Amino acid sequence: MRTSITTLLYLLSVLVMSAQTGNDVLAAMEKANSYFIAKYPDAGAPTFVKKVRPSNLWTRGVYFEGLCELVSLEPEGAADRQKSEKYIRDWGHAHRWVPRDGVRTRDADNYCCCQTYLRWAESLEPTIECMDNLLDNPESVKDWTWIDAIQMGLPVLTRLSKVMRDRGYKDFARYAEHGWRMYSWTRNTLAGGLFNETDGLWWRDKDFVAPYKTTNGKQCYWSRGNGWVYAALVRAMSDIMSTEGYEGHFGDYKHDFIIMTDALVKCQRKDLFWNVSLADEDDFGGKELTGTALFVYGMAWGVNNGILPEKPYRKLVMKTWKAMVRHCLRTDGSLGYVQGTGKQPSDSQPVTYESTPDFEDFGLGCFLLAGAETFKLINH
Repeated sequence: MRTSITTLLYLLSVLVMSAQTGNDVLAAMEKANSYFIAKYPDAGAPTFVKKVRPSNLWTRGVYFEGLCELVSLEPEGAADRQKSEKYIRDWGHAHRWVPRDGVRTRDADNYCCCQTYLRWAESLEPTIECMDNLLDNPESVKDWTWIDAIQMGLPVLTRLSKVMRDRGYKDFARYAEHGWRMYSWTRNTLAGGLFNETDGLWWRDKDFVAPYKTTNGKQCYWSRGNGWVYAALVRAMSDIMSTEGYEGHFGDYKHDFIIMTDALVKCQRKDLFWNVSLADEDDFGGKELTGTALFVYGMAWGVNNGILPEKPYRKLVMKTWKAMVRHCLRTDGSLGYVQGTGKQPSDSQPVTYESTPDFEDFGLGCFLLAGAETFKLINH
């Protein structure tokens, strides 16, 4: 009887958390996206933050990653879906589906856009040529000198292996294998390794490894930087799971994902957000959306794919998503508590409900990624 009561109480708690329906989640995502498209109606127009930049830079690439997820949830033929699909096509056509700075670029920020290019599959040749150039240069293994690059680059390589497998390319695994070598070098070799497996968290780059400390004497683990890696692990595992005949390094990525998850749960604030400085709540303390959204995205995906147990993560995801919508989604659809670009907790401060980040796109991308997996969790 005790077991039955315990099970019943758990199921009731799940129902309460799920009182926010999938349609509620979708509505919040569409509200935020509609605001952005209305403000930036020309998908191919350059951005201007201090200087002119083409709109296939990494910030916009992250947004389109999230937009692809939103589109996948909307009914075919729905007006919102058609608008978003056109926005993606217009963006790709404006750049001829070419990475920023061309096919010979080795900067992960420049080929982040290829994640969407590969998924939309209108013109893959520039992405393939770019990745072939990367693989042809042995020194490219050392390119990812900051952890953000793992998210910008690793999913391009794992996704391309899936695409090439589907095309019947015999050596399709070479891309994902190169991605693993690049990831491993950043994880284990750069500055002694940027992943602190003991703490389960990543230093942002060589300038933040021990003995670097926050002003309060604690390790400096930047929230969004860790969020980038967490999201990259999700996307890499997802690609591998859907690539027939290839299982390479899935267990290794899963190992790091589990360690990070355990560490992140311990860092979550009482208000359900994660601080910009994960190990030090007093280091620029306060709510922050992007890191929080990326962690929700990863944990929800973990439950949806049987990597994480439903208890306690379902409840954690639902409560945190609800907090993000309540505290960050403004009435006009814009987002508050978004830390602008940078590499550490002190950058783009102060982060408040009223503050506007230098770029509005990547924060929305993170929000859409989190919403998509939360939607799937409710309907799981």
